[in-house]
Amino acid sequence: MRLLSWNVFHGRDSPPGGRGLYTWRSRILKITERDEEYAQVNRPLLDEFAAWLAGHEWDVALLQEAPPRWLRPLAARAGAGGASALTSRNVPALPRALVADWSPDLIKSHEGGSNQLLVRPPVRIGEVRRLTLTRKPERRRMLWARLDTPEGPVAVANIHASTRGAGAADVALAAERAAAWAGSLPLVLGGDLNIRPDEEPEVFDALRERFGLAPPTAPDAIDHLLARGLEVVEPPRRLAVAERELREPGGRRIRLSDHAPVVATLRVR
Repeated sequence: MRLLSWNVFHGRDSPPGGRGLYTWRSRILKITERDEEYAQVNRPLLDEFAAWLAGHEWDVALLQEAPPRWLRPLAARAGAGGASALTSRNVPALPRALVADWSPDLIKSHEGGSNQLLVRPPVRIGEVRRLTLTRKPERRRMLWARLDTPEGPVAVANIHASTRGAGAADVALAAERAAAWAGSLPLVLGGDLNIRPDEEPEVFDALRERFGLAPPTAPDAIDHLLARGLEVVEPPRRLAVAERELREPGGRRIRLSDHAPVVATLRVR
């Protein structure tokens, strides 16, 4: 079973060192800004993200910072089933979505967000549960599901943990509840944990010792696919930057998201 986790940055692009390309001219007039190598485009990139997901190999995809209204089109393009958990800033939904479709870089994360789970056949989503991890300063939620696979059921939990040093508490609560709900089932806890093993090693030690969840992606990574009760065929790794870059008609590159996708291959024992 090949898994993918990706914080999709509210469906926006993120050129390297791109602060100089994020301009008020672009936000208001919707002008594409360019430097010698990259373009920064202020428009919805649903087609680009959908094509990327549809064109890559995975059985289960965990998405964070996903525009809520993208669940159905992403699933349809990828030939997948899906589920989601709304996170923060989703009310009122329609005005936020309208502004986001007009100028994504103007509204940024205020368009509203969700954690999404996509699964391709023969994997199917069984039971789905949602848990609010914290409400302040932003609502953070866990999306948990029991997946039916040809080798047997597997539980998967998708989270986007808090920032500003509060991520460890979110991760601990998510792991405790996800493991309790999973019972004896194999479990994957993945997503944007917003903590790094080289900065908070005790958190990852506790996840391994208490719940058997390991291994982390890399010492400096915040995006992880931690597993227990599954054989690690291919350990979690970040995809190279070039794998999420596209070419605009003028030849400059467009880099999707400010996060690299993380992939892993696991086998039910």
